[in-house]
Amino acid sequence: MPFTLSGFCEFREEIRKSRFITFAAPIGSPAEAQAFIEQHSDLNASHNCWAWKLGDQYRSNDDGEPGGTAGRPILAAIEAQDCDQVAVLVIRWYGGIQLGTGGLARAYGGGANKCLQAAPKIELISRVPVRCACAFSELALVKLRVADLGGLVVEENFTANGVELQLAVGEAHIERLQNQLADLSRGRILLQR
Repeated sequence: MPFTLSGFCEFREEIRKSRFITFAAPIGSPAEAQAFIEQHSDLNASHNCWAWKLGDQYRSNDDGEPGGTAGRPILAAIEAQDCDQVAVLVIRWYGGIQLGTGGLARAYGGGANKCLQAAPKIELISRVPVRCACAFSELALVKLRVADLGGLVVEENFTANGVELQLAVGEAHIERLQNQLADLSRGRILLQR
């Protein structure tokens, strides 16, 4: 099951006199990824290497390091940690000692890996849209049952007879939610796809 981060995190280390700072954050779009990278990049640093993954979309950049020694190892760390909807930026200040291509790949990928390991994560749940209608008096309990199963109330429409709800619920929880709502309403509340 893939994860995203619950917030911003960072990791710092020094490798053979080069300083590395890794920043990671959750993203919701490629534009958010680029904004995160631009906001946290240090133009005085030797290199600002990055990678991001958003579903089937991904990008990486070596920023002047030898090809494949920075961006791809960062992206590999994102995938190794089973993360999605995540951007990672690794900033390097060169310390005067060459690390070699293997050393660079280990430094960039390792920093990203350690940062993501320490980051607080949230499980990404694939939700499907469903709808239902309930009485005004049942609304609070319906919302509670939906939230308990990791679902979301996408939209509420108040009518003369009650409330029509658009929900997003994990596929594995639909049957359980239907049973709970039927028990709650003596069989009146039905989930519809």
